[in-house]
Amino acid sequence: MLDKVLEIPQEIIKSRRLVWSLAKNDFKSRFAGSYLGIVWALVQPIVTVLVYWFVFQVGLRQTATYGDNCPFVLWMLAGLVPWFYFQETMLTGCGVLSEYSYLVKKVVFKIEILPAVKILSSLFIHLFFVGIALLLFLIYGKLSPAYAWQVFYYTFCMMALVLGISYATSAVNVFFRDLMQIINIAMQVGVWVTPIMWNMADLNLPRALTVILKLNPMYYICYGYRDALVYKVNFWERPELTIYFWVFTLLCFLIGTHVF
Repeated sequence: MLDKVLEIPQEIIKSRRLVWSLAKNDFKSRFAGSYLGIVWALVQPIVTVLVYWFVFQVGLRQTATYGDNCPFVLWMLAGLVPWFYFQETMLTGCGVLSEYSYLVKKVVFKIEILPAVKILSSLFIHLFFVGIALLLFLIYGKLSPAYAWQVFYYTFCMMALVLGISYATSAVNVFFRDLMQIINIAMQVGVWVTPIMWNMADLNLPRALTVILKLNPMYYICYGYRDALVYKVNFWERPELTIYFWVFTLLCFLIGTHVF
């Protein structure tokens, strides 16, 4: 089993040029035939952020600040940016084998690289929003390069997590097509459970519930972005969460590749 697991990352590295080419084509094909093209990939997340900003900051008059007097809208954005990427890759990764069925049927094609194609394809938009977030923090005078670089570390963490999960979900989805709908519902619930729109420290939750919420691997990612941009904390200053995350991610990869 271990040999087969090690073969997959080796195959991805070996076929990196093909993965890159397929990812670019996948990204372009999403918007082929539409007048605005890539603009549609940016509209939905921007509209979502604006809606949340209006509801919380204008409607509910959320004026709380975090870290070094960081406005709520920036604090919320730091959690939403990674969640958008996680949500998209979970959904697209689940259906990748069905979408590329014409390649799966080719005996000579290494289908192990297909989940990596989707993860890389979605990364283009994610990096755009990371750039927007960094620019906004810079405009507000809240950006610290000494900590902000960790955003890319947490992006890598998220890619590793989703890759392992996608190997399992993409394989299961071939036989159980309802899985896509289940994941879609889970994403709608997960955005509130992670938490992203609310701060766990403000609610004074029972310790047992706090521990359970922190078991969600996306807690490590979303709060990692906030550590990098808002709280100015290095990832090695949270050793328990870091160790737990990578153990969880490794287990996901081992199980996912075995199922695949």
